[in-house]
Amino acid sequence: MAPSGIGFDRLRAAESAALDALPPSFEKVTLSPLAPLGLHSVVGTVHQNKVVSTVRGTEVAADPTNGLALEAAIRRRDDAKNVVRLATAQRVVRAQHVDGPALFAHFTLLGLVTAGRDTGNLGFEREHAPELIRAMTTAVRAQVDGPLEVRLTVLDPRYTVVADAIRAAIPGEVADDPGRESGRGYYTGLCFKLFCHAGGEWCELGDGGFVPWTQELLGNRKERLFIGGLGVDRLATL
Repeated sequence: MAPSGIGFDRLRAAESAALDALPPSFEKVTLSPLAPLGLHSVVGTVHQNKVVSTVRGTEVAADPTNGLALEAAIRRRDDAKNVVRLATAQRVVRAQHVDGPALFAHFTLLGLVTAGRDTGNLGFEREHAPELIRAMTTAVRAQVDGPLEVRLTVLDPRYTVVADAIRAAIPGEVADDPGRESGRGYYTGLCFKLFCHAGGEWCELGDGGFVPWTQELLGNRKERLFIGGLGVDRLATL
């Protein structure tokens, strides 16, 4: 496994700028570089062949939102009254071969999750999806001055009101992406991608949406979880 082709200082500056730009409502945590064996494939439905497993019942972190979801579920179990907002920056590894611009075998992801309980009438969704997406756009703007675009894909017609709330929170930077194919079956209700225009083209920086992970971890269909991930290495190359 070779070192990153991005200079240490450049990558560290992008990571620090993104973390420092997050609102204080998101608690920053430091995740372990190892996760319980099967976490990514069982919770996040990432194929086990893409994850580096160990001989001691663990696997190398491949997605920080999986680890954050596990921590959020523990906190929700212990205190179901409070909304849990967590953020981290984690160096992760994917086992599959990659070759091409802006593709890396190991890379840093800024992960954010918001976990809470269904409040009826999609109230949790309408409040917290715009909040998390706005936090991600703010993190990007701390490093890049180019135009941003949040591309929304509504997977369930009921979530049209959630998309409207996101448009109202981030005016002028939201576009519809009904033709998106990736993420269907992974996300529920609504998902998004975050792009920045730099060097004459649109560059994908982030991805996220609603997932049922805390419902499954806690055995409670009333649990809600919204996640987002931002590629710090891509951000550092802009």
